[in-house]
Amino acid sequence: MIYYVYMLKSKSVKPVTYVGYTNNLKKRISLHNTGKGAKFTRGRKWVLIYKEKFKSKKEAISREYYIKKNRTLRKKIRENK
Repeated sequence: MIYYVYMLKSKSVKPVTYVGYTNNLKKRISLHNTGKGAKFTRGRKWVLIYKEKFKSKKEAISREYYIKKNRTLRKKIRENK
């Protein structure tokens, strides 16, 4: 099964980012935008700005954790989109 690590950017005046992983990217983004995703994402509209593919869930979780904790990388991704 293929897993994705993704970063979303809110469509608000002061944008925030969210990093997650999933095996169904389209469905997951739809859930975030309809208020049924992670608690942090509720009440905002989101746009996909970054994604990576992985062959295992373990690899995806590890990469998600790395991106979440690495503020420099997160900022770089956010500013390039």
